[in-house]
Amino acid sequence: MKVTVRDCLQLESFRQCIVVAGERNLENRVKTISVLDAASAEDAVCFNGNPEELVLTSFSGMRDNRPLQCETVRCLAKSGIAALAVFQKGNSSTQVPKELIVAADEVGLPLLIMVDSNKGGYSNLIKEVMDQILYGSDFKNSLINNTIFHLLNFEKHSSFQQALREAAINNDFQVVLLSEDFNPVLTIETRQRTTVDEAISRGKQIALNLSNVYSLVDIDGTMTYWGILNINGEQHYLLIVDNEDNYSAGEITKLAEIIELAMGMWKYTPVRDARAEFAKALIRGNKSLAYSLKEEAGVKPADIISVFHAKGIETPEGEAVLNEFREAGMVSIIRIAEGEETYGIIFRGSKLTQDSETSEKAVCIDIYDHLKAQDGVRIFHVTGTSGIEGAGDGFRLINETWSFVEGIFPYKRVFSKYELVLVSNCISIQVQGGNLKKNYMDLLEPFTKEGDNKSRQLLETLETFVLDAGMNSGKTSEFMGIHTNTVQYRLKKINEVLGAEITGNRVIPGLTVALALKRLERTAK
Repeated sequence: MKVTVRDCLQLESFRQCIVVAGERNLENRVKTISVLDAASAEDAVCFNGNPEELVLTSFSGMRDNRPLQCETVRCLAKSGIAALAVFQKGNSSTQVPKELIVAADEVGLPLLIMVDSNKGGYSNLIKEVMDQILYGSDFKNSLINNTIFHLLNFEKHSSFQQALREAAINNDFQVVLLSEDFNPVLTIETRQRTTVDEAISRGKQIALNLSNVYSLVDIDGTMTYWGILNINGEQHYLLIVDNEDNYSAGEITKLAEIIELAMGMWKYTPVRDARAEFAKALIRGNKSLAYSLKEEAGVKPADIISVFHAKGIETPEGEAVLNEFREAGMVSIIRIAEGEETYGIIFRGSKLTQDSETSEKAVCIDIYDHLKAQDGVRIFHVTGTSGIEGAGDGFRLINETWSFVEGIFPYKRVFSKYELVLVSNCISIQVQGGNLKKNYMDLLEPFTKEGDNKSRQLLETLETFVLDAGMNSGKTSEFMGIHTNTVQYRLKKINEVLGAEITGNRVIPGLTVALALKRLERTAK
């Protein structure tokens, strides 16, 4: 319920309170309460200047500085606090300086004088106000009773979903039940200020660190509360939207408990999260299961344009990147997050046509480039897939190679199918061994025959030039911390040792595999 300054004045702790200014704004809402002990107006705003906050003070940090007290009142009013309650000893308001009352009246800030405040002090008042904010005087007589009436009306309603919708309409709230993978399995919408997808993306990080009281996420003025439910031994997330910001966190928590109890009484079981199961089937390589789930999951296999495995993108910054492309209609995404690791399928969005293959690839590459801007992010993707078969093969390639590819390309952060295929071939050659592996390793033999330091330097330069620097001598210089002229000299010597031009089209493929095999051996040890 909404608690105002006027409501607070009815509490026992405010019995000897005198309102000396700002009476016209006693309907200001109170959402929280704090104690001010700052010695400057700047500190007061920093620590206590929160919108709709009731601030308690005795001006201990600025007791004899009337101008500073007046400045603090003006600054706090500008920050949007609900009211300022000044504690003083004695039973009269005559001790309050007139300039303070004038300052509060000018900015319309309710100024409450707590006379004879040596009795009880801050603690009793804070307790009473927070009880009022959390539960309110009519807590059990409005939201909860009305919701129970609808949820347990078995004669009128034929299903739990229908009963919950009736309760939501009558009490102006909305409900979304999500699987552990944050896919909606039950949605009751009574208003649409923001989309369900946006609410999920904005609240997901908070949902991962929930307490018993439902956590509030304000999405552009829409009050959403997040909590955890266990249904048939499986964890789910319950998102409740307070359409008009009518209820407290305590009321929402109690509402969630009633909804959970009603689920049991109706014997309600959430539908299977078909989208998550579809993605998991492809990740595991179970293409037949994916085919059987595609209709239930509501996906079009022909719209799959990329599959990926990523580390470190489950952050607010990562969410913002994915939301930007999704809201622009460029893509839709199914994600399976496990800790800091994420598997995902990217589908063609409504703004992309099926015959715009180049644009689809460009959009995916753009998404991955934006995601890699965060520290510690690594992305392994296969873009340009073809339906369920292509997506399954893409995940197989990723799963076989991602743990090795970083060792072969340590400076890269986004790995495409080209690096993955190279590593996959190297793994096959390594496993097969024999003459095939020997043929490649023999290409590097001229650098190991002598065994001296100069040969090792030349091989290290060749390795960096080909695998890390994209055959760019300037980047090679940066990676190795040596002068560009030194790189050019070493490349010339490498050509002499090999008896071939290393940038030649017929030379570089074999050298690349040989150098990658060499690094793979080091990574595997």
